[in-house]
Amino acid sequence: MTPRGWAVLTLVGLTVALVVTAVLLIPWQRPPAPRADQLAALGDLPADQVARSREFRSALRPAGWTALAVGLLVALALGLTPLGSRLVELAGRPFGGHWAAQAVLGGLAVVLVADLVTLPLAAWRQSVLTRYGLSTNGWSGWTVDLLKSYAVSAVIGAVALLGFYTVIRLSPRWWWAFGAAGAATLVVLLSFVLPVLVEPVFNRFTPMEQGPLRTQLVEMAARDGVPVRDVLVADASRRTRAVNAYVSGLGPTRRVVVYDTLLREATPAEVTAVVAHELGHAKDRDVAVGTLTGALGAAAAVVALYLLGSSGPLLRLAGVDSVAQPRAFPLLIALVTVAGLVSAPVQALMSRRVEARADAHALALTGDPAAFEAMQRRLAGINLADPDPPRWEYLYSATHPSTVERMAAARAHAREAGR
Repeated sequence: MTPRGWAVLTLVGLTVALVVTAVLLIPWQRPPAPRADQLAALGDLPADQVARSREFRSALRPAGWTALAVGLLVALALGLTPLGSRLVELAGRPFGGHWAAQAVLGGLAVVLVADLVTLPLAAWRQSVLTRYGLSTNGWSGWTVDLLKSYAVSAVIGAVALLGFYTVIRLSPRWWWAFGAAGAATLVVLLSFVLPVLVEPVFNRFTPMEQGPLRTQLVEMAARDGVPVRDVLVADASRRTRAVNAYVSGLGPTRRVVVYDTLLREATPAEVTAVVAHELGHAKDRDVAVGTLTGALGAAAAVVALYLLGSSGPLLRLAGVDSVAQPRAFPLLIALVTVAGLVSAPVQALMSRRVEARADAHALALTGDPAAFEAMQRRLAGINLADPDPPRWEYLYSATHPSTVERMAAARAHAREAGR
């Protein structure tokens, strides 16, 4: 069998593994609360809060969707015309056109162009956040965070690009197999490394101070049987008023992180509800499941890029002879961009199902649906979340159940528990 035949077979196997993993490990059986309960919850929210949240989201929407469209157009312009390959050549020219210079500098140049083109839209978004009082960062802080993001992305990208094209040089016929294994390994590695090395670049983390709340959270985690390394507080208030918490890392790097804004704005019972939700993610190994699906998806993407990128018409459009050339990197970016936009609704649906399960876990663990509902009200009010967003936007990009869905779920839990 030819390498292309093996690639087809491998892609089929990876796709089947990804589908089976998603079917077995994603809680598809958890439907949203009845619409009537959602509308009742919406009616209980202050009308001025709902109006302001919707006004804010309407102000953000043009920048967000325009950035998606512009990013797609730039990717297609660079990947499906000779422009991208010429940019890669230009970046490598000071180093004699060496393949490594083209791979690393050319690849980073392609990504940087897309970032710079959409930079005004990012600034537009920041101006909206500032105008509505969510951002406390200021333009200088925003710029510093942006440069930090570019630097981190450049380091990770340079390592990935150099490794990818080194594999191609060493194994020109079977690079897709080694590349798929490398991409999957990188996803797993980043799950361990990001919480320890990257997150501290943007926030300062300190252990939650000793006191009744920390004791309660630690005892709740122990009661839940969840091995959490620590409960940390992030100094999010230096850039935002938004409240949040999350779980990150795997094994020895797993920790629950709470925004300092959450501790400042919420009651202890509400903080407990949020942390119980995060413990649900750890209990059900959601980070591990996300890492597994991400690794399988990354491996499948590499093989698919090899197969699609070998198409004669696409290569001619890109002005390259082979998908294995560094000059073909813009073509790969174009294909990845299209795939990401097409798969976004499925990824969002999977995320919503996982988040709904974590909500149910929090309700069962705390036995306090009133605090859970109060927390959802507070989250929506402070974060200016549309409690009942437009259906088309919700289906395409919402990673969490809507506020009214979560409030309705809390009320349903209270009815079942006889509270």
